[in-house]
Amino acid sequence: MKKSRSFGSSSSLNGQKNWDSRRSRKMAEISQALSVCPVDVAALRRMAISEGGLLSDDIRCRVWPRLLNVPPHVLEQEPETVERENNKDYNQVLLDVQRSLRRFPPGMPDEQREGLQEELIDIILRVLKRNPQLHYYQGYHDIVVTFLLVLEERLATALVEKLSTHHLRDFMDPTMDNTKHILNYLMPIIERVNPEVHDFMQQAEVGTIFALSWLITWFGHVLSDFRHVVRLYDFFLACHPLMPIYFAAVIVLYREEEVLECECDMAMVHHLLSQIPQDLPYEMLISRAGDLFVQFPPSELAREAATQESTAASTFKDFDLASTQQRPDSVLRRRRRQRPAEPSKAGSGPGPTVAVARPSVARRFMRLAVMGLTVALGAAAIAVVNTALEWAPKLDLFP
Repeated sequence: MKKSRSFGSSSSLNGQKNWDSRRSRKMAEISQALSVCPVDVAALRRMAISEGGLLSDDIRCRVWPRLLNVPPHVLEQEPETVERENNKDYNQVLLDVQRSLRRFPPGMPDEQREGLQEELIDIILRVLKRNPQLHYYQGYHDIVVTFLLVLEERLATALVEKLSTHHLRDFMDPTMDNTKHILNYLMPIIERVNPEVHDFMQQAEVGTIFALSWLITWFGHVLSDFRHVVRLYDFFLACHPLMPIYFAAVIVLYREEEVLECECDMAMVHHLLSQIPQDLPYEMLISRAGDLFVQFPPSELAREAATQESTAASTFKDFDLASTQQRPDSVLRRRRRQRPAEPSKAGSGPGPTVAVARPSVARRFMRLAVMGLTVALGAAAIAVVNTALEWAPKLDLFP
C-alpha cells in the first residue's frame, strides 16, 4: 500500500511538472507570436484552440484583440459618455444587468460590483448607439460581462462592438429567425455522429430550444465557473462563428447514456438537456468539437439545416466576410445557392454510431486556425493563409 501511495504521488507530481513545462513553452510561443511583425495571428489561434487556451487573463488582454482583428487605434479610443435618458433599450438592459449578480466573482465587494454593473450598462448602450442596426437581446449582457471582467471598459467596448457586428450579428436581428436557423445545425451534427441519439431526440420531439441560451450567451449564462467560460471564449474567438453549435452538439453526444436512459418525453428530455453538468471534461469536448467541424463542415450540413428557403449560417470563406456583411446567415445563403445538388446518400436508415476520424493535432489546429481567421487582415493575412495552406493543401478554403 505504501508503494502504491508513493507511486500515485510521484505520478501526480510528474503530471504537474509536465503541465508546468507545457505551460511555460506555450507562454513563450504566444510571446513569440505577438512579438513578430506582422503578428502571427494563425499561431495565436492555434494557441487559443489547443489545451489550456490562452492560460491567463493578462494574455487574453493582448491576444483577444488580435483574434478579432481590432486595430490598435480603435483600442486606444476612450469610450464616449452614454446618454441613458430616453434610450429605448435602457430599461431592459438595466433589468438584465441587475439580475446578473451570479456572473461576478464570489466575494467581490458590493461597491466594486456595482461599479462594474454601471460600466456593463454603458458598454451595451454604447455599442447599440454606434450600431443602430443591432437589436438588444436578453443574454447579450452575459457575453459583454465576460469581456468586461477579463478586460476593462475601454478594451471591452472595442471588442464587444467587433464581436456584435460579426460573430453575434445574427442574434441581433429584429427577429429570431436567423438564430433559429443556426440552431438547425445541431441535429444534423448529432445525426452524423450518433444516429441513435438523434432518432431518440426526434421521437421525443424535444427540438433544439434547450440549447438557445447556450448559443446566444456562448455558454456564459449556464456555466458557473468563470475559468470554463473564458476557456470556451478562447476557443470560439479563434474559430468559425458556428463553433458554439458544434460545442453544443458534443455536449449532447457526451451525455449519450443519460439521454437514452431518459423517458422519451419532450418535457423530460428538455429538462435533462437544459441542465448542463458543471464537471464536463472541457478540453476533451473542445478537441472533439474541433474534430467534428473539420469532418462535417457547415457547408456539408447546410441543406439539412435549411428548413426554409433562407438559411442561417455561413461556410465562413475568410475573405467573403471582409465587409459589413460578415454574417453567418447571409454568406451561407450565397454559398447554398452556389453549391451543386448533393447526391442522395445510400442507406439512409439508422446505422451504427459514426466513428470520427481524428486528424493529426498540428494539422487539425492549423485547419481550425485557418478556418477561423477573422476578416480584412490585408497582405499579412494572405501570407499567413498561404503558409497555412501549405500545411493543409487539400483543404478547399478559397475556391
